[in-house]
Amino acid sequence: MANVGQQPKWEGKSCAKLAGCKAEQVWLLLQDFFGLDKWFPSLTTCLPVEGVSGQPGCVRFCAGFKTPVSGSDKGSMNWTKQKLLSIDPIKMVFSYSIVDGNVGFNAYVSTVRVLSNEHGCDIEWRYEVEPVKGWTLGDLDFFIASGLQVMAQRMEAALQVFQATMDQ
Repeated sequence: MANVGQQPKWEGKSCAKLAGCKAEQVWLLLQDFFGLDKWFPSLTTCLPVEGVSGQPGCVRFCAGFKTPVSGSDKGSMNWTKQKLLSIDPIKMVFSYSIVDGNVGFNAYVSTVRVLSNEHGCDIEWRYEVEPVKGWTLGDLDFFIASGLQVMAQRMEAALQVFQATMDQ
């Protein structure tokens, strides 16, 4: 029997534009599943737990990030364990789920893809999750969108530096 009070899953999508960056260059940065801490704001730790980065089934431990509803308790650290579900380097897309953590994300699944456009590329991040206690869908949308924008800026900057050194 279905839970009468059960709410439908939250779903969302965020997109970031990277001007002057080729999709293939951005994909090389994103496909490093154990390297998210290089790009995501306030994420201090991203460590392999099991498997090989970029292989379906591998698991990473991410910690130290702040959320829109992070408490003022300085002693607690936000963390999640995330499992790579699938990856397609030709289509430049991967999906992962959160399998454990202390931020209340249950049944979280995300798909991240890189898409070419005439001025560079876009990173698209789609997500779904059961409603999160203490959050609104707006909180989650803000968390993903703001994190993705910072990731895009950091990737753009890194690729510009790389291109400048190649041009010398």
